[in-house]
Amino acid sequence: MISKFAVAVALAVVLGLPFLFRPERAAIPPGAETLVVITPHHEQIRAEFERAFSAWHEANHGSPVVIDWRQPGGTSEIRKQLRAQYAAAVETGRIAPDGACPPGTMSYDLLFGGGSYEHGQMKAGVTVTVDGERATVPISAPAGFSEAEMREWFPIGELGGEPLYDPEQHWIGVAVSSFGIVYNTDALETIGVDAPTSWDDLRDPAYQGWLAMADPRASGSVATAFQKILDGYGWEKGWATLRDLSANARYFSGSSRRPPLDVSAGEAAAGVAIDFYGRSQSDAILAPGQRPEDSRVQYVDPKGAVFFDPDPITLLRGAPNPELARRFIAFLISSEGQAVWQLPARGEAPGLGPLENELRRLPIRRVMYDEHFADFIDKVNPYEIAEPLPSRGWRSMIGPMMGAFGIDNHHEIEEAWRALHAVRASGNDALAAELEGLFYAMPTHVMPDGTELEFNEANYSTIRNEWRNAETAARAKIRYTMFFRRNYAEVVRRAGEVL
Repeated sequence: MISKFAVAVALAVVLGLPFLFRPERAAIPPGAETLVVITPHHEQIRAEFERAFSAWHEANHGSPVVIDWRQPGGTSEIRKQLRAQYAAAVETGRIAPDGACPPGTMSYDLLFGGGSYEHGQMKAGVTVTVDGERATVPISAPAGFSEAEMREWFPIGELGGEPLYDPEQHWIGVAVSSFGIVYNTDALETIGVDAPTSWDDLRDPAYQGWLAMADPRASGSVATAFQKILDGYGWEKGWATLRDLSANARYFSGSSRRPPLDVSAGEAAAGVAIDFYGRSQSDAILAPGQRPEDSRVQYVDPKGAVFFDPDPITLLRGAPNPELARRFIAFLISSEGQAVWQLPARGEAPGLGPLENELRRLPIRRVMYDEHFADFIDKVNPYEIAEPLPSRGWRSMIGPMMGAFGIDNHHEIEEAWRALHAVRASGNDALAAELEGLFYAMPTHVMPDGTELEFNEANYSTIRNEWRNAETAARAKIRYTMFFRRNYAEVVRRAGEVL
């Protein structure tokens, strides 16, 4: 029998390992101020902006800055954590029902990174009951910059029809992201397909088991990518496309960073990716002297669907150091801050840009493209190629629906996908059409009075509102999942009878 002492020692070793192998941080400079930032951004972004901001702040305000980075997960996980913390703060009276609270009430100064949707959820805030009254309190706080400053930074306040900042400054964009396809040319040759140029290309059954996907329930950026497929293609084709991508998926990662890595390693032929993850991975594997266009890993923005989303920063309510937080926002939007995203690493040379890590992100300020575009690593100007897409308001059901038809039923959808294409290949067009109807069918939603509504565009708003009730959502999730499972099984059964 293992003694309690031995268990305690083993546990201490396991818990201590992360600290033993954690990289040493540079000594805190004398007189440094501290900023606490919660973020989904990776280490290279964190390192470059902490270094650049500290130097900028010392030059402009007389003291260096240390950033205490907190990274509990992707943006969706961060949103859940912040909502829980702020709801508790309102319920216990630390934040008043009208949102009033002194600086230092909460732990973090800023939320840095993630798409505009997630930052919009910070403004939507939390709704709790206090003394019998319902109160809605934003998690974010207005940044408070003057109209003149905002006009200077954003003479045009939108890109492809999307706002670059919240009109009340609850969030302000500091970079822009697009969403597209990362692919491995060697792996594409293995499965016998040409380089993809559109989302439709990834629907080819040749990709089955070779497509790297991330879970939209865990990654806000990936949810945005899927949202834009729906926005661009419309209801019928949009959901069918997401169904086909799910059927081809090798897996659904909890992180949007994994697909480009697995594509690079040849574990997948292609994947859905944020632009800078795809470009950075392509760059990371270049041999000395090799040109980017010769890399086996490439990234492409899908033709006809080039959408850019602001990557914002949000000042959080009750921040410990709101004035320092505002300075960080101002730095990010300054020419010095914007240059860190896209200029080449300069080493120890003076000037603009990152020191060691080339971040391959696109700045948000248009003036950067006018004044520094020739020096950019990526010759991509979003202000010239962004394509406005209608915002159809279907995002909230992407996670639940893809969870039901593709992620939680992944084995079943794979089998049905193979069976469907086997019938198509057999030439039995009549049966193929029937099986397509089963494969792409949507479930019905049972209302509280027993009425059944088909999950379609006309009924979407009504059904979405029902999902806001936690108990209703839990029952619907089970019902939807079982609906798809039965249909996939029927596709397999009926195909098996004739093949």
